[in-house]
Amino acid sequence: MMTLVIRPLVAGEENLFDSLPDRGLVGRPVLGNLSYPDLRARGEYRPEWTYVAIAEGTVVARAAWWGTPSDPAPVALDCFDFTDADAAVALLRAAPFTAEYCLTLPAGWRTTPAVRAEADARIDAATAAGMRILVERYRYQWTPACGLPDRPDRLRYREEPDDAVFLDIFRRVHVDSLDAHVQATVAESGLEAAAQEDLDILRWMPAPRSWWRVAETQEGSLVGLTVPSRNPGGPVVAYIAVLPEHRGHGYAYDLLVEATHLLVAEGADRIVANTDVDNIPMAKAFAKAGYPITQHRIDLV
Repeated sequence: MMTLVIRPLVAGEENLFDSLPDRGLVGRPVLGNLSYPDLRARGEYRPEWTYVAIAEGTVVARAAWWGTPSDPAPVALDCFDFTDADAAVALLRAAPFTAEYCLTLPAGWRTTPAVRAEADARIDAATAAGMRILVERYRYQWTPACGLPDRPDRLRYREEPDDAVFLDIFRRVHVDSLDAHVQATVAESGLEAAAQEDLDILRWMPAPRSWWRVAETQEGSLVGLTVPSRNPGGPVVAYIAVLPEHRGHGYAYDLLVEATHLLVAEGADRIVANTDVDNIPMAKAFAKAGYPITQHRIDLV
């Protein structure tokens, strides 16, 4: 009977991690950015957050959990590959982490048989290990080639240094949010916890607090918020929110355009954003603003 060894890496074993053959059709390679050794050098992958399953001296499954150098625990699983599905399931069950699995996929992934097979295999292994699909998301990427949309003049924007104002907006928009992550947190922990979680995420991002904006009508009625920011990969549209009483007027587009202009003014030549596939109003706003869909992402928890 084959003996399977599941363990974390130790420092200097990057070559062992990279010894697993992978076609690079799904997951981290789709992002087209840094390799495991590069991210390890930046402190975003760590040996103790990286697990391999070894059978007869050969790596048959691997998983790398990601976080920033200051995070005490990993934020997400974003690299999960294998040649043995049973070993992959055993690896996920053995690893001591509960961060969600973020599976990155190319746009149109369902229409390419080889890509869909790779995606389905990973989803099947993760669900067999006890995870479930939470949501599928669009990933957008704006560049100057997309064109900079003109600012609508319907709203006015201002800085708001008081976190309590943002918490109040989050509470109000989360009551009937279309965002699957918000819905899950509200269901599990309540409205206050969901509001605080979103504020904490914005605070975690390495961008100036002064970039955050609240939006009002010309008459001074609070409409919502727009938060241009950065994550460790670069500029992002971190949050767009419209208060329930102002929905139905297309304000999400206005807020998105404002965030785009603010980031471009800060030197951004690439802006990334995400929204749930089922969030039709926000998806329409991205399309109208000229943000192309570049990838999909399936989040499992």
